[in-house]
Amino acid sequence: MNKIQVNHENKVLTTCPICGSKYLQIFFQEANVPIHCNILWSKQVSAQNCPRGDIQLAFCPICNFITNIKFEQDKLEYNEAYANPLHYSSHFRDYARSLTKQLIERYAIYDKDIIEIGCGDGYFLKLLCNLGKNRGVGFDPAYTENEKHHEKNNQIKFIKDSYSKAYSDYQADLIVCRQTLEHIQNPKDFLNTLRQTIGNKLDCHIIFEVPNALNIFQKLAIYDIIYEHPSYFTPFSFSKTFSSSGFQVLDLTEEYGGQFLCIHARPKNQRNPESDYEYPSENKQIASYITSFATKYKKKIKKYRHKLENLEKSGKSAVVWGAGSKGVTFLNALENSQIEYLIDINPHKQGMYIPGTGQRIISPEFLRDYQPDIIIIMNPLYKSEIKQISKNLDLTSRFAYV
Repeated sequence: MNKIQVNHENKVLTTCPICGSKYLQIFFQEANVPIHCNILWSKQVSAQNCPRGDIQLAFCPICNFITNIKFEQDKLEYNEAYANPLHYSSHFRDYARSLTKQLIERYAIYDKDIIEIGCGDGYFLKLLCNLGKNRGVGFDPAYTENEKHHEKNNQIKFIKDSYSKAYSDYQADLIVCRQTLEHIQNPKDFLNTLRQTIGNKLDCHIIFEVPNALNIFQKLAIYDIIYEHPSYFTPFSFSKTFSSSGFQVLDLTEEYGGQFLCIHARPKNQRNPESDYEYPSENKQIASYITSFATKYKKKIKKYRHKLENLEKSGKSAVVWGAGSKGVTFLNALENSQIEYLIDINPHKQGMYIPGTGQRIISPEFLRDYQPDIIIIMNPLYKSEIKQISKNLDLTSRFAYV
């Protein structure tokens, strides 16, 4: 295995929560960032004075897991104010529906019981239940019902709490957890608890989805590094986490243009400390990305600051499209005040202010009068959708991508 050479200045006596390695390599630091990207504010001054924390990313050269060793769980509060549903986008709805159909057909999830951990507003769980005529229970302390997008379904129950052993009476044929495990500081402890809760129901199918760290550090997707995420998974570390927590990994795929990792697993009788999947080329790749990341990060930030400064000098205007974590992190990383607005199609975000830099979120319709010279698209997967909306609004703006 190709190990990264670490000097003593970068070694910390911190145990890797996945494999138990005692030395982790610190490779990136960012101080005083908003602790929540997805809690917005009704007043600009409150947004600018939002709670903050530090990011100090450390890499384990044994299992490739990456963690924020400055993360403090007690700083975060997931409640009704926290919301980042993506299904207002037709592109994301198509992905969610496609994934739903795949899972139902692959595992014959018809007239079955489903649990979703971190269900948000329940959009995905309701798809699973409606398309397969299933019964569902969703767990999320930030759960809020959205009547505009969902019809009532007496076969679905929502519990405004985090999933834990206290809910071991709820058993399921399929357990789904999407974009939640990365919010947990010790994911192996969480999975150990999940395995204990499942008990002897060995025919239960487990589906977890997380951001793809290999994609983040390979493509320098610096705006996917946020305080809310203490855990970053490469394919190898994702598989290792499950296989060492009492699960057999059946499949591991890259989804959503490589931005997500999706693992398919099932409980096994005895824990196997070895990974079910091998990724012989990953170790060398991720080592290269990690060792050069901080330098490339600084260069990318400097480049965009320079571009925005030139834009301002020329008297031109720009807006950011996407008020999720990417857009919030982009403006905070640049410490940018030249851009006044972010656009988002989620009506619940419009009129609010983002944490940190405090820009206001507006609807696409606002741009009819504002007519920005440049629209900065935070996620290129949405470019066709955004361009069509812009065309419908008769905008003549140019598009830029980060």
